[in-house]
Amino acid sequence: MTAAEPALREAAPAKVNLYLHLCGRRADGYHLLDSLAVFPAIADRLTGGPGQGLSLQIGGPFGDGLAADPGNLVLRAARALAGAHGRAPDAALRLDKHLPLASGIGGGSSDAAAALRLLSRLWGVAIPEGLALSLGADVPVCLGAPRPRCMAGIGERLAPAPAMPEFWMVLVNPGVAVATGAVFAAVERRENPPGPKPPPLPDFAALTGWLARQRNDLQPAAVSICPAIAEVLTALEGAPLTRMSGSGATCFALHEGEWGALAQAARLRLSRPGWWIVVAPVEPMPRP
Repeated sequence: MTAAEPALREAAPAKVNLYLHLCGRRADGYHLLDSLAVFPAIADRLTGGPGQGLSLQIGGPFGDGLAADPGNLVLRAARALAGAHGRAPDAALRLDKHLPLASGIGGGSSDAAAALRLLSRLWGVAIPEGLALSLGADVPVCLGAPRPRCMAGIGERLAPAPAMPEFWMVLVNPGVAVATGAVFAAVERRENPPGPKPPPLPDFAALTGWLARQRNDLQPAAVSICPAIAEVLTALEGAPLTRMSGSGATCFALHEGEWGALAQAARLRLSRPGWWIVVAPVEPMPRP
């Protein structure tokens, strides 16, 4: 890249499932779900520009755990988009990994979506319908603007979330990777009722009151595989609402204001210095 060709940049924010209802399984093995996803302001960072061939450098706090091998979702996204347009996947990419791996907050899926957005701009091509889903069930919800979304089907049926207030989130991961496939395999009950359609949630009390009546149907299976999740949930007690995200092991606590979230995070960092602990806002609409 030269001064005339500045790097393009894309954020790949965390995706947090405020609830996740498991509603069955299709004949092809994909699970049906009902979920409300939000995107707190903590993200991996992808940069890129023209290149000869396709290359990917990986850095950041969690970069050591990720390889630029053929299975890497950023590289898969690049090859898929190039292939859809019959062109060579020429790009020099760098991923700075700030989200823990295999942690239930959609890091890999969000990285793939960021790659599609960045390369669409770099190459001047459209992202074909269905391409994001071919890379993973969580990629479609990560592809658009990072605003709250209702998810259904295997994750590809997206709808706007109801009106809700801004709030703050404490995200905690005990430093244990949890394989999504293992969690789904350990689920005892796959046919659960979906929740009601979310109503307008005008303030924080309405939001947490309604969420408290929802579930994460993967949580019991994840705890059976990774008991540290139960320890995290216990440590988060006292917040207005706590739950595991996705298939774990990351859990979250919701707070109405920044100071409550910062205070809880500070206490946790003193008692659990080895845990990944982040405070971030969640906004109903993306930042301008």
